[in-house]
Amino acid sequence: MKLSISTIFLATSASAFTLQRTAGPTTARFMSEDETPSTLEETTTGEVESATPAATMAAKSLPKMSMSLPFMERPSALDGSLAGDVGFDPLGFAKSKEDLMNYREAEIKHARLAMLAAAGWPISELWDKKIAALFGLPAVVDSADRAPSVLNGGLDKISPVYWVGCILMAGAIDAFGTAKARSNDPEYFPGNLGFDPLSLFPSDAEGQLEMQTKELKNGRLAMIAITAFAAQEFVSNTGVIDETPLFFKPIGAVLKEYANSGYIN
Repeated sequence: MKLSISTIFLATSASAFTLQRTAGPTTARFMSEDETPSTLEETTTGEVESATPAATMAAKSLPKMSMSLPFMERPSALDGSLAGDVGFDPLGFAKSKEDLMNYREAEIKHARLAMLAAAGWPISELWDKKIAALFGLPAVVDSADRAPSVLNGGLDKISPVYWVGCILMAGAIDAFGTAKARSNDPEYFPGNLGFDPLSLFPSDAEGQLEMQTKELKNGRLAMIAITAFAAQEFVSNTGVIDETPLFFKPIGAVLKEYANSGYIN
């Protein structure tokens, strides 16, 4: 089976959902002035309003063992306070809450970049030659429809202006994100840049947690996929759009290619 296909199926089998941690216990029963409190009437709810919206979710006791690696204990820093926390830190990188937040910031940045790359890589292989011919420019994909990369080569075909633009834009976004993280904004969580032009981010805590978890799942899968793209093209010397055309081309075009290649009689 192709490397990219097997990698995607393996990655999608993992679950990355967990409930948010609440800030701590509080008493939630309201009594009138004439009512005498008793030990039976006092109820500890375990819920308290927190600065982050998703933290208003009811806390559940976390298992002692890691959900992702059941034979290992859950690392103490992974306390379920973040979306997508399944207790996966076998090498013990996150030794404190500060470490955890720094790693989550890095993870969400790489996840978003990987999602753009996982879409842009095959799109460039599909359309680069057509767009280049339209504007009278040389194509940057090679004769095997492989996109330029460190392993494939061809990065020298890209204009330095493009790289400068990428560095400046990435630097500006990163500086803005760092400023947001250090602003002590009570509504801030790792990766929250306030960018939601289509208003897709839910207003309720449960919906927000679900949206964050979906973004992380897709981002983690994209990081695996883009690595598989690069490795597959380096090994097979064939573009992913030709190696696994069912994922990237119309079914009619794929069947026609198979028929012309002798796969379909």
